[in-house]
Amino acid sequence: MIKLAVVGDIGSGKSYAAKKFGYPVFDADVEVTKLYKTSKKCFVKLKKLLPQHIISFPIKKTELLKAIMINQSNIKKITKVIHPEVRIKMNKFLIKNRNKKIVVLDIPLLLENKINKKNDVLIFVDAKKSQIYKRLKRRKNFNLKLFKSFKKIQLPVEYKKKKSQFILKNNFTNKFLKKGVKRILKEIL
Repeated sequence: MIKLAVVGDIGSGKSYAAKKFGYPVFDADVEVTKLYKTSKKCFVKLKKLLPQHIISFPIKKTELLKAIMINQSNIKKITKVIHPEVRIKMNKFLIKNRNKKIVVLDIPLLLENKINKKNDVLIFVDAKKSQIYKRLKRRKNFNLKLFKSFKKIQLPVEYKKKKSQFILKNNFTNKFLKKGVKRILKEIL
């Protein structure tokens, strides 16, 4: 099985690009949302760490975001609880799809959390900062302070780019992205 790991900057279109490969995708953001809604275990741990912020089950993202806004070190507390659970989900996904030719990993903090393996194929989604920022500002829940907090826990974009075997340019048009994906798949296969 070939594991393609999609990396890039916040808002560069990683999730969208991951789906374009046409193979099973492990989407860490979706799994985190599910954990907030269904995992009593995560709730209990987070409630213990952030009692003034985590009020009731299911966990509300707004409560977590408020905790991060008040104290940036709360990001580390949250990730310490959530990331091991996401890793378990990823391993189950890999076992379930072990007979597939290719799987795609869409994990925003893949390199930061050292989740990638040596033989994973890293694909850097490269988009212009101005385009990314314009798109992020259009999101209804966009918060600049929060954005900056998340940027601080990420490795530099240039480092991710250098670590990647492929650069997938994204100008946020479907046709352009599809062409890039096709080129990468042709090279890999």
